[in-house]
Order: sequence, then C-alpha cells, then structure tokens
Amino acid sequence: MILKDKYGRRVTNLRISLTPKCNLNCMYCHAEGEVDPKTLMSAEDIGEIMRVAKLFEMRSIKFTGGEPLMRDDLVDIVSMVPEGMEASLTTNGTILEPIAQDLKDAGLSRVNISLDSLKPDRYKSIAGRDMLSDVLAGIDAAIDAGLTPVKLNVVLMEGVNDDEIPDFIRYAANHKHLILQFIELMDEFRECPYHMELTGLEDELQKTAKTIVTRRMHHRKKYCLEGAEIEIVRPMHNTEFCAFCNRLRVTSDGCLKPCLMRNDNHVDIRGLRGAELEEKFREAVSIREPYYC
Repeated sequence: MILKDKYGRRVTNLRISLTPKCNLNCMYCHAEGEVDPKTLMSAEDIGEIMRVAKLFEMRSIKFTGGEPLMRDDLVDIVSMVPEGMEASLTTNGTILEPIAQDLKDAGLSRVNISLDSLKPDRYKSIAGRDMLSDVLAGIDAAIDAGLTPVKLNVVLMEGVNDDEIPDFIRYAANHKHLILQFIELMDEFRECPYHMELTGLEDELQKTAKTIVTRRMHHRKKYCLEGAEIEIVRPMHNTEFCAFCNRLRVTSDGCLKPCLMRNDNHVDIRGLRGAELEEKFREAVSIREPYYC
C-alpha cells in the first residue's frame, strides 16, 4: 500500500521527533516545528508507528528532536526499526561519541550532525555551550563506526559564520565519508540581520565545481570540488522543495504532522494501534499541501 497525497507526491520518509529536550540552545532552532509538547511517546508507541510506516511502503526513518540522544532508550528504539527500512538520525553530536558504535550495532545507517562553526568561541555563541570539541569527537566516532555518509549540517548566517565557508569546505575535504550541507535559515528569521540568501553561494559553486550531481529527492544539486561534496538546502520560498517533498513527520507527543511549516493540521495518533493508526496515516497524507506553490 503506497501513500500519495492529492498532488501526487508519494510519502516515503517518516521523520520522528523523539524529544523536545536539548542540551544546547542554538540561536536559530525551530525544534522541528513542535509547539509545547506535554508528553513523550513510549518506545512501544514509536515501534507501532514504524510498523505502520513499513506497511505503507515507506523506505526510511529519520529520528530527530530536540536532541534524540537525550532519550535513554534510543538504542532500543533504533533496534525496533522494521527490516528493510533505512534508519538515520539528526543530532548536535555533543554526546554521540560514546554511543556511536552501539547505534550502528542496533541498526542505524547514518547520521546528520549540526556544526555551525569551527571556532570554539563562535560555536559557544551560536549554540549556547562550549562543546565544539565534543562535536568534533562525535563526528570522528560516527565515521569510525560506519554511520556514513555523515552529513554535516551548517546553518549559514550573514555576519555570524559566513566567513567560515572555505574552512568548512577544507574540513569536509579532509574527512572521508562526509557530505557538507549549507542550510538557509528558517522563514521566521527572514527579516533578522543575519539571514543569508544562499543563491549567490550556489551560483559560485556551479562555476567552480568539478562535478555536479542532481539528487532525485527535491532535485537538489551536489557540488564536488576540492575533494568535498557540498549541498545547498534552501527550503524557504522554494516551490521545487515542496513539489518533491516525500516526508511525513511525527511530533514527540504523538501527532502526525503533514508539513514542517504548519501547526494547524496535526493528526492525533496517541495510543492508537492497528487499523485505527493506519487510517490516521491516510488522513494525514490526504491533507498534505505544498507550503510554497
């Protein structure tokens, strides 16, 4: 059974927020669009949600937060991912080093790690804590454990970290199995002084890249230069991003969230099992609409 919305977009990816808690306080965090969750789903609830996702032929699970590594049962949750589904995780990397191998052994395929500066003082200013060395250790541990390719998420901010673009490219070039993602700030920051439009950067990469590969998902391009693989993520006011969206989200308190940018169309699935849960999946997909048309 394949789920498609009324725009013909097939849903193949499920993003599950495991907790709103985080040990950092990043200046731009959107918390996966969650609004004041009161309770957390149990591991058993998450397992049932993943079972239904598999039933609808979804191919991949992405665990998010908050910071998903703050859940003590994370390894158990990863081990519950149905066979044949890829499991990945987005993390700030600060507490990844001691658990990276356990996550790999439990079935996790790869990780995205947030890193917005390679300078300790600047990292602390952006993230709220002096933990850059912990993140770098987490990146190394992820690569050593085989959680690859490791995608490095860098939110670019004008006058904050945009001068580090060459440093990030060199860092990526010096690490095998690492893909660099430069990300535009979310829409609510569009009028702030450090919002940065990434069109100019992408134009420059198109001129200098030795190879350009267009990814199937979102038609996003991957630029290869100086030994680094680089992607530009521009979801804001991006009709192509929405046109090829294949994601359905689950909030940490147990609601299906059809669109990251909206909070007025959640579908409550708390405690549901079997046919009732399957019907809620169909309902959530039926109300999916491109945010940017």
